[in-house]
Amino acid sequence: MSASLPGGRDLDQAIAEGRRAYELDRKHVFHSWSAQAQITPMTILATEGSYVWDGDGNRLLDFSSQLVNTNVGHQHPKVVAAIAAQAHKLATVAPQYVNDARSEAARLVAERTPGDLNRVFFTNGGADAVEHAVRMARLHTGKVKVLSRYRGYHGGTDLAVNLTGDPRRFASDRGAQGVVHFNGPFLYRSVFYSTTEEQECERALDELRRVIELEGPGTIAAVILESIPGTAGIMVPPPGYLAGVRALCDEFGLVMIADEVMSGFGRSGKWFAIEHGATEAGPVVPDLITFAKGVNSGYVPLGGVAISEAIAATFADRAYPGGLTYSGHPLATAAAVATLNAMADEGIVENAARVGAEVIGPGLAEIAARHRSVGEVRGTGVFWALELVKDRATREPLAPYGGSSAALNETVAACKKAGLLPFANYNRIHVVPPCTVSDDEARAGLEILDDALSVADAYTD
Repeated sequence: MSASLPGGRDLDQAIAEGRRAYELDRKHVFHSWSAQAQITPMTILATEGSYVWDGDGNRLLDFSSQLVNTNVGHQHPKVVAAIAAQAHKLATVAPQYVNDARSEAARLVAERTPGDLNRVFFTNGGADAVEHAVRMARLHTGKVKVLSRYRGYHGGTDLAVNLTGDPRRFASDRGAQGVVHFNGPFLYRSVFYSTTEEQECERALDELRRVIELEGPGTIAAVILESIPGTAGIMVPPPGYLAGVRALCDEFGLVMIADEVMSGFGRSGKWFAIEHGATEAGPVVPDLITFAKGVNSGYVPLGGVAISEAIAATFADRAYPGGLTYSGHPLATAAAVATLNAMADEGIVENAARVGAEVIGPGLAEIAARHRSVGEVRGTGVFWALELVKDRATREPLAPYGGSSAALNETVAACKKAGLLPFANYNRIHVVPPCTVSDDEARAGLEILDDALSVADAYTD
């Protein structure tokens, strides 16, 4: 523990301020996804690069990227400077007026999207991006139903949480949002009894075809899916799956929506994770892409929808019935401009791909070989998950689906005690550091995780 924090802040004073903040938090702040009386949230005093400092002044290597969004790391100087400069220049403006930060951010996003997704509607985050993408698809097609996969997550607002395919949906699902779920590919826990990636791909596409046919193509507006599911487990689709979904959407006249809220902007080692779905026939181009998080590393809330020319044309002479007061907010879009330029100038996407291929992937494979609690390792770029199990043969999870366990809680606590802030969900620990993570930082984090998994091993059969 050092006597000062980043920026030269006095440590003792910061700790005292943090304790006051914690007292006020417990009295007045209502936390998301939590039973309020059962949580003891960590206080964060400072952040820098790949690190955070907790309420006691301990430095932790951030292998969570908070909520998998600080893609350019914490306190990137170019992004912080851009926000400050924009605040002095034009702090806020209503969305009906042109401002240069929004225009340039839209250009930079469109420059990186596949195909002709050249129009951008800005939102305040990922969930409302999903809400608006579905609204666009429904108005474009004149149909209502939307198909989304189990083991997926699309946000916490009313429609987005109903589209979600995991237990976070249950408390809010009334079966009244026109949503139909289907099973996607997940070989490790295949519902199709597949034994190979090829079988899993073929059978998952057959499943989607059956659902489309049984629900009636004339009633379905869109298929939405995460290009790589994030908090649901980081299940990288098998080769050919995303192209197959695109082909089914074309065959039946459905809009394809790719949710890139978590997987986009370098996280997977490419600008957009759907690029991993390219085949010899060419890239997979959805009709709509939803994004948020990594577009400006969460420094100021921002999300959006990248729109194909065909869907944009629907609203050329017909008003789009939707908007947000802060759509394309200049502080948020200035942060996006600085983030995207920094990612390009500093080779941050390439760094994510290289570190994943050369350090994290091989390192996790070695860890899996040493720990009987690790059932599977999967991922790409700086987007990885360890599936933790009680028994490798039966694949019984170390924590129940939709819940946690003493085994997981103690493993996470061991990580934190040793200086690593992990991302845990159900029976998984996700390895999702910033895209800027160095080789040495990645190795240090994996070493801590390696040691902590001995706690999980003690709970295996």
